[in-house]
Amino acid sequence: MGYELVGIELLSRQKQGVLLRIYIDSDKGITLDDCTTVSHQVSGLLDVENPIEENYDLEVSSPGIDRPLFDREHFERFRGKKARIRMRIRQNGRRRYDGVLMGVKGDDVTLDIEGERFNLPLDQIESARLIPEF
Repeated sequence: MGYELVGIELLSRQKQGVLLRIYIDSDKGITLDDCTTVSHQVSGLLDVENPIEENYDLEVSSPGIDRPLFDREHFERFRGKKARIRMRIRQNGRRRYDGVLMGVKGDDVTLDIEGERFNLPLDQIESARLIPEF
């Protein structure tokens, strides 16, 4: 459809089933009409394929200013930007890291926090987002 698929989240909600959140982007930015168009297309596909057995809500969104980072390319693309990373398990005694993205080395994301470098395993990252700078 001409949009970049930034990422997909499937979030479990206690009494409300699940939330399927799809992030899209384009060079021109994303409007409400873009989200509506993609939502209609994806909704039709989900109705036919029925991959989610329980009740779910579909949400299509732009990545926003606190853009989520999902894969290796995102961590490289936003090198030099501030990011907040939450790990699945503790690394170096902590789960949350706020610092400047230095790129990817092997299977690790390198983050600079006040001059100290941390190598965080990509496969252990629970969530990552850019930190808006004003």
